This record gives sequence, structure tokens and C-alpha cells, in this order.
Amino acid sequence: MDEYGARQNQTWSFFTEYIACIRNLVKAAFYTKHILDRYPAYRLRDSDEIKKTFFKDGHEALSFLNRSILNLYDECIRASGKNNLVVSPDAIDPNEFTEVEVNKQLPKSAEDDIVKEDEDRIIDLFEKMSGLSTMMESLQLPVIMDPEELKKIVPGKLDEKKVRNMMSLIHSVQSEFDTYVKNTHIEQKHKYLKDFRGYISMPLHLLEIMIWLCHFYERHEDEIRHGECKKTIATLVNKSELLSQIVNFCYKNCLYYIREGDLLSKEILKSFIKTVQYELPIPQPLGFHARPSTYISLIVRKYDLETFLLVDGEKFNCKSVMSLLQAGGAIADKGYQSVLFEGDKRVLNDIKILSEHNYCEDEDIPEGLSYLRTMREPS
Repeated sequence: MDEYGARQNQTWSFFTEYIACIRNLVKAAFYTKHILDRYPAYRLRDSDEIKKTFFKDGHEALSFLNRSILNLYDECIRASGKNNLVVSPDAIDPNEFTEVEVNKQLPKSAEDDIVKEDEDRIIDLFEKMSGLSTMMESLQLPVIMDPEELKKIVPGKLDEKKVRNMMSLIHSVQSEFDTYVKNTHIEQKHKYLKDFRGYISMPLHLLEIMIWLCHFYERHEDEIRHGECKKTIATLVNKSELLSQIVNFCYKNCLYYIREGDLLSKEILKSFIKTVQYELPIPQPLGFHARPSTYISLIVRKYDLETFLLVDGEKFNCKSVMSLLQAGGAIADKGYQSVLFEGDKRVLNDIKILSEHNYCEDEDIPEGLSYLRTMREPS
């Protein structure tokens, strides 16, 4: 109808607006139904209680969307009647909307794809997931029931643009996983790698639901865009419930599954560890005092992998600032100007960058370690 300029036509603008609203909510309902149907295939490690709560909330969200769609449909029919557009009572046949269930899958008979094993690419994929988790957590959105507080969240902190950015990131993770991991020998070789796919799919579809609900609220609700038609829509779709579904169902569950996916990725990464030793200079002029020790500890905590500083064969845990300070005392007593670090290559690469900038004793944090700026800030 946009091709005919219906939105700008006084006679047809209401009808067109209702059609657009139905389209948005139908897409959200489709993805909601999809994740409920596909849940078993995602191989999520939810407890029975979490699973029960998710299905309860999911069906409530679907029920809300279906009610809203039917309300808009009825209003759409009334608007069409005013314009002499007759819709047959038989236009919608309930039998066409019967449940379609897949009770069994075809046996796996296709050979696994042959893909060059690139563990660094998989590690990068996991780090993207971790970055997305950090991004979503930074929004700091609690479960909110007060309607006025929800209006401050959407679109104040959470809008269609932000959600699309997040979805773009997780979609790139899914794309890389499907290209380089799914149905390959490396997926079969590493325990739990196949399970990780579900922790990409679930947040992706929840974000898709969020996009259409945010779009609906920003484009069609009277809180954002005013007008007689918007007022009518506000009576057909409960805006408080709509906002609650965005924040308390979509965002909350999306964050939960991304966090769980991040935890799973860290578990999987342990099988990718490449232990190496780097000899690196000590910080000048004060050695391993509080500041450089803190930065080293933050790097190790980011990767959550065992990393040690070696002094005459004795191992000091780099995750602990106190342990590093103790090592610093021993190093000062011996007069050493360089020391050995032992751990995963990725961790030591970052510590090496830190050492190349004298552990940030006299300069800012380098761009390659920009995550330290966030980690050192008090919560």
C-alpha cells in the first residue's frame, strides 16, 4: 500500500497503520513460537526450574502477542468497512493455523564438511561472544514492573538501533560458527562445541523479537508518535505489557543465554590452551608493585586461564595481585631485570603488549589492551 501513498491518504492511513502494526507483531510472534518449538534442539544446559520459567514466560509473551494481533485485526476490519472494502468472514480459516510439529529427524548420513582447522578463528568467535555479554551487561537493566520505569528504559536505554547492533554482532558469530565449525571434524573433536550453537541461536531470535517490539513501540505507539490512530492502537495493544516483554522476557533471557554461552565458551577454550613461556622485562623503575601487578591480574582474569610468573622455578599465580607483589619482592632481592611468564599464548601476548609499554607505568593503556580501561573502573 506504500506504493500507492496510502499512509499519506486520510481515507486509508488508519487501515495502513493497522496493517503495519500487525506485520510487526506477527514477526515477533513467529520468532517467539520458533524458540519455544526449537528449544529441545538447542541443547541448552538449563535446570528444570529455568526451563519451566522460560516456557511459562514464553507462552505468556506469545499469548500477549496473539491477543494484540487479533485486536488489531478486528480494528483493521472495521477500518476497511468504512472504506467499502469487504472482507469475507471466511477470509481466515482457523484450520490453516494448526500446529506443525516435527516429531523426529532424518538420520545423519551426510559426511562432515572438510574445513581447515583454525583454532584461532574459533577463539576469536568465543571472544566476540564475551564482548557481546559485556555490552549487554553494561546496560544494567534489572527486572522492572513499574510502567513509568519501563518507559524510561525503552527507548531511553534500549531502542531498535541498539538492538540491531547487538543482533548484528551475534549474527556474525553464528555465521562464523556455521562456516568454520558446524558439521566439521573440529566440532566432533571438541567436547561441548556442538552445544555452543544453541547459545548463539537463542539470543539471536530473542533479539529479533526485541527488534520488532521496539520498532512497534517507537513507530506506532502514542508515547513516541502522536495522532488519533496512535491513540487507537494504544487501546488495542497494552503498552506496559509490551515494554515488559521487551525488558523482562527478551532482554533478560537474551542476557542470560549470552552469559551462559560465554561461560560454556570458557569451558571449551580450556581444550584450546597452548602453554608457552615468554621472557619479559620487569617494570621500570619500581618493579612489580601495585599498578603493574593489577594490570597483569586483570589480563589474566579476562581470559580466566592459569598463568604464572616464574622466579627460580617457583610459580606465582598471576591472577592474584598479592602473589605478584610477593614475586616482585623476590625479583628485587635477586636483582633480576627480566622474568619468565608461563601460560596460554593469548594471555602472554597481552602481557607482552603491556611490557612493551612498561606496564603503563608512564603512559596510557595501549589500544590493544583497551578492555583494561573498563575492567579497572569501580563497579
